[in-house]
Amino acid sequence: MGASYFIGHGSPMLAIQDIPYTRELRKLGASLGKPEAVVVFTAHWTTRELSVTSTDDVYETIYDFGGFPDELFRVVYPARGSRKLAGEVIDLFAAAGLSARPNEVRGLDHGVWVLLRHLFPDADVPVIAVSVNPLLPPEQQYKIGQALAPLLERDIVVIGSGATIHNFREMNFHAENQADAWAKEFDDWLIGHLQAWDTDSLFDYRKQAPHAVRATPDYEHFLPLFLAMGAGDKQRRMELLTQIYLYGSLSHLIVKF
Repeated sequence: MGASYFIGHGSPMLAIQDIPYTRELRKLGASLGKPEAVVVFTAHWTTRELSVTSTDDVYETIYDFGGFPDELFRVVYPARGSRKLAGEVIDLFAAAGLSARPNEVRGLDHGVWVLLRHLFPDADVPVIAVSVNPLLPPEQQYKIGQALAPLLERDIVVIGSGATIHNFREMNFHAENQADAWAKEFDDWLIGHLQAWDTDSLFDYRKQAPHAVRATPDYEHFLPLFLAMGAGDKQRRMELLTQIYLYGSLSHLIVKF
């Protein structure tokens, strides 16, 4: 059986760091073994229509960032795709009344490969990347994720890659591994309502959650939470695996659905 996860992808520097959070990623990867495939909704690929990578070749590693050490730009994650699985994903979306198209040229952005480098360091698991549409409300994001729930009946991992708190203006580079009180209060609210599977409150998070506007100024990083949750709709069970903070408010959650 597969599983669905929301995973905070943090800074691109995670790709080359050995810190508590990257060790948690590797621990999770070890527990997953070698699944049939991994499907990743990435906050760093935004489109109006759902797009799905479709190739059997090795992906290009996309360096969609700047101002980082040269070492980071030398990292290559040579995973392959799967045209067959991409077609199955598109068919599942179609069955749910959702329009999606294949993309045969896009590589893997850092919302994908930074995580997978730790989860599957041998790059030996086929990868499908899926875009996100930040114009859609939470309930529609949940429906998109729900369309992929049948994949979890196989040994396929679905990941929503983003961040529950992603506000560069609030980051305190002197705080290191400490959590700002407001940031933890926001995440704790989320965790409680996720555990209760309280979709009504979660879909209305901007009004109900403490510090929501402060925590989520860029919705595209937050919405993968709803995508991952929707994929886990059949089980409706949430497990918090990791809750770590860098720079006061940069949240690194790993949640299993």
